[in-house]
Amino acid sequence: MMLVIQGILYVLVSSCAWRLMPKEYPPSSTVYYYFSKWSKDGTRTRVHDHLVGWVRVAEDRNPSPSVASLDSQTVPTAVMVSDSVGYDAGKKTKGRKRFTMVDTLGLLLIVKVVAADVPEREGAKQLLTKMNEERHRVPRLTRIWFDGGFSGPDFLHWVMDICHWIAESFRSGSPTMEKTQAVDVVLRPNGSKGFVLLPKRWTVERTYGCQHQSLWC
Repeated sequence: MMLVIQGILYVLVSSCAWRLMPKEYPPSSTVYYYFSKWSKDGTRTRVHDHLVGWVRVAEDRNPSPSVASLDSQTVPTAVMVSDSVGYDAGKKTKGRKRFTMVDTLGLLLIVKVVAADVPEREGAKQLLTKMNEERHRVPRLTRIWFDGGFSGPDFLHWVMDICHWIAESFRSGSPTMEKTQAVDVVLRPNGSKGFVLLPKRWTVERTYGCQHQSLWC
């Protein structure tokens, strides 16, 4: 089973086809069987969440985060990929858009992949709906940081409605604070151009950078 896990990691890191796995691993059909099985029955998610908790404890943090940062990134897809593919006019990229929520260490919490033409707020709603269905994975979450692309009263009120448990937890920790402060939009400084290191939200950008580097290892 250890070789099966190593085979799965080899494919995920190298992005090679399952049939091109080195011979020292079990047959590709066997490795893919366990990958598919563990993905469908939730084993992969449970393993991930345990690893996140262990890393946080090693960093002298609570295993479950109380603050998260959400952002999106548009990435091109391979030629043979056709499902959930769209064109992001703003980024001039055909592919998919991944909405990612990370903790303050930059560790992945929840990811939602959609077509690239899905608007920012709509994609964020899909991720937050998924998070609301899996709220047991982030029981201590009391605050979410967004960037300016997710601002707007209608969207923020929607977040407060669907994720009311976050706002209630935030208020219980600090009764004098407003519920809406559980959703914090971090804006770029006025007049800034190019890349700007935004306070609080820089960890999600670093996570995207690490993901990009791993694709080229």
